[in-house]
This record gives sequence, C-alpha cells and structure tokens, in this order.
Amino acid sequence: MKRLHVYYSGTVQGVGFRFTAERVANSLGLCGWVKNLSDGRVELVSEGKEETLKVFIEGINQSLEGCIRTADIDYLDTSGEFSDFQIRF
Repeated sequence: MKRLHVYYSGTVQGVGFRFTAERVANSLGLCGWVKNLSDGRVELVSEGKEETLKVFIEGINQSLEGCIRTADIDYLDTSGEFSDFQIRF
C-alpha cells in the first residue's frame, strides 16, 4: 500500500477535474481526497496499491490530457486515515 500525493497545474480548475478524479477513484476502490488550491492548482491525495494508483493517474491523464500541464507526483508511506474518496472545498 502506498500514499499518492499529486499537485496538478494547467487549466485544471473549472473543467470538472475534481469530479473526474472522484469518479475514477471510486471506480478503482481508492480512498483519499481532491481539492482546488487558491493558486490555480489541484491537489490530490489517495491511498491504495501502487499499481492501482498508477492506473488512477493514467485514468485522470486520459480524461483531462488537454488540461494538465504538469503533475508533481510523490509516493509516500500510507497512513490508513481514509475510508472513502471525497472532494474537499
């Protein structure tokens, strides 16, 4: 199990990014959250099997490829603090 922490930049707000991330996460059974940041980026944290997290990233990339300029991705140790995937405001 791993914890995925990603900062996305580009045209990532106002395009359904958070709802897409939630949909993909739920389809893969992942837990965590996604939120818009005041600087225009989107922050995403999710926990699960590393292979599943890679499929998650690929699903987001495929759905929003024209919107994402950069994705700063880190894999960390899992905390086990999440029970579902949520959009944070």
